[in-house]
Amino acid sequence: MTLTNQQQRNLKAQAHHLNPQIQIGKNGVTPEQINQIKQALDTHELVKIKFNHHKDQKQTLTQTITQQTDSTKIDLIGNTLIIYRENTDPTKRSINPDSK
Repeated sequence: MTLTNQQQRNLKAQAHHLNPQIQIGKNGVTPEQINQIKQALDTHELVKIKFNHHKDQKQTLTQTITQQTDSTKIDLIGNTLIIYRENTDPTKRSINPDSK
């Protein structure tokens, strides 16, 4: 999904009050964590993930997570990644990228 800059800013603002739902440790991303992230995206659409890694690993892990979960990176600030995936069922969508 391609988001405009305005949509990304809106999603970032909506994610500001969220707490990280997933923590990625020094061993990297496990298949179980990918499944947890997918479930969180199905439920919430907008998810924060906390890293305990060095900078070079965060970029690689971000790419792995977004590819394997079919999500979009909204922002990576410090050790926190914000990702978004629109729910395929329109009745279950709770996040609107066009509103703050």
